[in-house]
Amino acid sequence: MDREIPKEIKRKRLRRQIIKIILGVGGFIAFIAFITSIMQTTLKRKDLHISKVDRGVIEVSVSASGKVVPAFEEIINSPINSRIVEIYKKGGDSVDVGTPMLKLDLQSAETEYNKLLDEEQMKRLQLEQLRVANQGKLSEMEMKLKVSRMEVNRKEVELRNERYLDSLGAGTTDKVFQAELSYHVGQLQLSEDEQKYKNEQALSEAELKVKELELSIFRKSLAETKRTLEDAQIRSPRKAILTYVNNEIGAQVQQGSRIAIVSDLTNFKIEGEIADTYGDRIAAGSKTVIKIGNERLNGIVSEITPLSKNGVISFTVQLEESNHKRLRSGLKTDVYVMNAIKDDVMRIANASYYMGKGEYELFVVNGDRLLKRKVTLGDSNFEYVEVIGGLQEGDEVVISDMSDHKEKNKLKMND
Repeated sequence: MDREIPKEIKRKRLRRQIIKIILGVGGFIAFIAFITSIMQTTLKRKDLHISKVDRGVIEVSVSASGKVVPAFEEIINSPINSRIVEIYKKGGDSVDVGTPMLKLDLQSAETEYNKLLDEEQMKRLQLEQLRVANQGKLSEMEMKLKVSRMEVNRKEVELRNERYLDSLGAGTTDKVFQAELSYHVGQLQLSEDEQKYKNEQALSEAELKVKELELSIFRKSLAETKRTLEDAQIRSPRKAILTYVNNEIGAQVQQGSRIAIVSDLTNFKIEGEIADTYGDRIAAGSKTVIKIGNERLNGIVSEITPLSKNGVISFTVQLEESNHKRLRSGLKTDVYVMNAIKDDVMRIANASYYMGKGEYELFVVNGDRLLKRKVTLGDSNFEYVEVIGGLQEGDEVVISDMSDHKEKNKLKMND
């Protein structure tokens, strides 16, 4: 026969079961906590770049890309259609003013120039011939004028004689009339000859001026041809470095094609490009900071292209220290163009995390942990970024690249 279990025994058994359950749940929780602590990422403070939020001035800038180029660079083009026959210098050589760099085939050009010299001499002789011919014609007409004047004077004397004889009764009225008519005809003929002389004189002067002008124009063309021929002797225009030369002997070169470049590699400038959306924030005279590694160089925007090309505006920066040791032709740089100043603003250090105004998720130091926080950032320069919201003065913010932890909201940190 079964006996009823006492209540005291039942209570003990129930307590033991409850204790086992509690211990099991606690052990499971401890196990989960242990596993979580093991899997949680721990970062070392020394491996992080941390910036402390402070207050100060931000000289607002817009960033642009830049390239170091020689402060002076001259492209030498072929002045004629020709071919390369000799190379005297190679790229990288130093050249002085007038140093020959290469030789073009000038035989055709020299033949053409000699032909023009002969033509110039012919035109000069033609001018002299015209001058002599005109002078001979004018001399002949001047002689005729003298004869005509003498004839008019003779007829004037005859008229006076006839009038005198008529007054004595020894002449007749008809003879006086005849003498007067002959005299007046002579005067008219003289006036006509004098006018012809003046017209011929003016015409001769005009013809000479036309011929002299033609000769002058031809001589200018000849001088230009001579200069072109001299330029075809491809010499350096100044003391510089030959950075490029067409060294293909026998290669045909067209008039205007590039055959050499000389550059001053002791002084440099920056050619920059910036998105045209920032076109209103850059102007000639704007201060700039050029970053080359850890070096910072100051400069001034000297030129800006008036039109946008492929969404960018080009500009040139003149450097205060144009011969700095870190400058190398073709070197890529970061360019910061200053355009405003903001006083007494919260700020943190600028780094690769900053991509422009807007909201960011940054890790903030909280004891031995890093907590993700939404932060609103504003304007910037190459050193600082303006903090608009989400941070307080004195907060410490991680500005390292945290893209590997973007899915996490908190991280452990130790020293």
